[in-house]
Amino acid sequence: MTTTSQPTGTQQPSTPPRRSAPLTWRQRLGRLDVKLSPYLYVAPFWIVFAVVGLFPIVYTAVISFQDWDLVRNTGTFTGWDNFAFVLQDREFWLSLRNTFSIFVLSSVPQLIVATIIAAMLDKNIRAKTFWRMGVLLPYVVAPVAVALIFSNMFGDRYGLVNSLLNDIGISSIAWHVDVIPSHIAIATMVNFRWTGYNALILLAAMQAIPRDLYEAAAIDGASTMRRFFSVTLPQIRPTMIFVIITSTIGGLQIFDEPRMYDTNGQGGSNHQWETITLYLYNTGWGQFNFGRAAAVAWILFLIIVAFGLLNFALTRRFIASEAAVKKPKKVTK
Repeated sequence: MTTTSQPTGTQQPSTPPRRSAPLTWRQRLGRLDVKLSPYLYVAPFWIVFAVVGLFPIVYTAVISFQDWDLVRNTGTFTGWDNFAFVLQDREFWLSLRNTFSIFVLSSVPQLIVATIIAAMLDKNIRAKTFWRMGVLLPYVVAPVAVALIFSNMFGDRYGLVNSLLNDIGISSIAWHVDVIPSHIAIATMVNFRWTGYNALILLAAMQAIPRDLYEAAAIDGASTMRRFFSVTLPQIRPTMIFVIITSTIGGLQIFDEPRMYDTNGQGGSNHQWETITLYLYNTGWGQFNFGRAAAVAWILFLIIVAFGLLNFALTRRFIASEAAVKKPKKVTK
């Protein structure tokens, strides 16, 4: 018997690849869990937001174009009439003026005082936890209680503030009659509640600043004030923008303080301190014109969205500028 030898250089037939075993149901369940678990974790928030946030916004938009009857839960389509009436109403523009006036009188001193308090708490002082909790206590007090206390303090006849002014020879101020004094009184309530809260936010930003910067500035001979303005403020600039914008949004929605500032809650006899939200409340539950009140709510919503977009633009601008400063320059020969 003769055997034929295979020529050299020929390849032997390769072994066919093994087929992977089918995945068990536990393995399939594990892969499905990896893909779906992130969505399941964030699903509760979006479900709650859709029920208590998104649905009321859409429903309010529908009502704003109708002459809505709350008892029958029906309405007649009126188009843009509600928006046109609101934009032509003198009381609306007064409430818008009062809102921005109270915001300016509250946000500017609030930001300055909160920055100073945060800088003091950032120092190496004793009982840090006690002082940090102390500045937060006004925030946890009920807004209605704060409004009742301060409205009595700023009473026209027997208020504590007027009594102190009379003791030093200054005549009484009509806190509930004049426009600017009423705005100052309401802004004082807002400052009392929110200054400590903003101070803790700024304090967190200050503690994130590397201490090497302060040591280098001290070695260069910079004083305490110089280090504050040259090191601290530039480093906490994004946080200060956040505080300013959130204070603005909160100021646009101020309701408790002007509502409880007097007994009738109408914003004064001549609408001296009536804010947009108080105007919305009086339009809806005072005049029972819920279609017009929904239009006011949407106008306020658009104003808040405008400030939110402004916040986004400013944040991007400052982040881009800081990144450009930190980026090392190329050395050209």
